[in-house]
Amino acid sequence: MLARIKKFLGMEAKPAEEKEVPMEEKKVASNEEVEKVAEEKPKPRIGYIHLSGCTGDVMSLTENYDILAPLLTEMVDIVYGQTLVDRWDIPEMDIALVEGSVCLQDEHSLHELKEVREKAGLVVAYGSCAATGCFTRYSRGGQQAQPAHESFVPIADVVKVDLAIPGCPPSPEIIAKTVVAVLNGDMDYLQPMMDLVGYTEACGCDLQLKVVNQALCIACGTCAMACQTRALDMTNGRPELNEDRCVKCGICYTQCPRSWWPMERIKKDTGL
Repeated sequence: MLARIKKFLGMEAKPAEEKEVPMEEKKVASNEEVEKVAEEKPKPRIGYIHLSGCTGDVMSLTENYDILAPLLTEMVDIVYGQTLVDRWDIPEMDIALVEGSVCLQDEHSLHELKEVREKAGLVVAYGSCAATGCFTRYSRGGQQAQPAHESFVPIADVVKVDLAIPGCPPSPEIIAKTVVAVLNGDMDYLQPMMDLVGYTEACGCDLQLKVVNQALCIACGTCAMACQTRALDMTNGRPELNEDRCVKCGICYTQCPRSWWPMERIKKDTGL
């Protein structure tokens, strides 16, 4: 997987570490970095594929256009997307953002996903439904629209996935940072998303098993604040799960600072 991403980026070695940037210069430096990437790097061709989900991920793109405008209009070419581009055939693309889980009884979706894998340099599980199955994990069939559709799985169960962007939906900031990281060959930023590809079975109980039981919890409450369904409360400084509210998106675990963010990266992004 790492080799595929490096091949896509044309990288021979890990990029040199950047020197520390003062907080007052960080915003200016960030803007200059984006402009430099836009000028020097060829625009990657990005495709957007919607499978089974609530379309919240594409709304995170379209409803936050003021944040993502430089990215969507100046830095990338969107070449495919059911709601973004007037095109029916799937073209060759550099990055495929796949939203939603895939239904095993839906032959069209299975074929589309496999064709995207063949034509895309990098396949990204975009959002929790694509990455972990999220609320579609609860499906047992019988719904009015497609009663025969009963089995929904993360796309990594069907095709090889290169990166997973967490979120229900992902924030505009993480979308922009991920694309810029790909363009810059920032493997330090991309590494956690590569690791998340194998995290396909999520639950709020992961916090208890992988954080609290491992004596890693620092009682910061980030997990409870990140939960969109309010399935988590902090009790005596520890997360307490309401299983009836949990939709298995996995965002509580991925947002936990003790789960996968390297301390060096946290300090760099926060300017500490």
